[in-house]
Amino acid sequence: MEFNKVIAVTGKPGLFEIISQTKTGVIVRSIVDGKRFPIAATHNVSLLENIAIYTYEEEVPLAIILKTMADKQEGKEALSHKESNDTLMAYFEEILPNFDKERVYASNIKKIIQWYNTLAAANFDFNTLEKTVTPEEAK
Repeated sequence: MEFNKVIAVTGKPGLFEIISQTKTGVIVRSIVDGKRFPIAATHNVSLLENIAIYTYEEEVPLAIILKTMADKQEGKEALSHKESNDTLMAYFEEILPNFDKERVYASNIKKIIQWYNTLAAANFDFNTLEKTVTPEEAK
């Protein structure tokens, strides 16, 4: 599974891998249960590769955050996204100490932790994320 093919679809739980493209959208495979189905072009789709988190200085790509979480957790699942907001904020502060607390909400952190746990449960190789992040993005 390649990180640049992993998407989140608004209104659908979990993460999906793009399998192929059609005239009207894409065919995806659920990372959670492996089921394949079409996603129409009218759905709101986000490539995880294009998501970044605000810090006080810049925006940090999600790939860097997921890689940092994987290093901290040794590739295993992190705490549950259903923990209290204070617990989640404290955990995320260990991952990204300078995140912008006014623009990054607990709901954002829950989603990131949920995505990380989904990828970890699917045995995603987080070491591949180092290759997708350019030195300019890592600054």
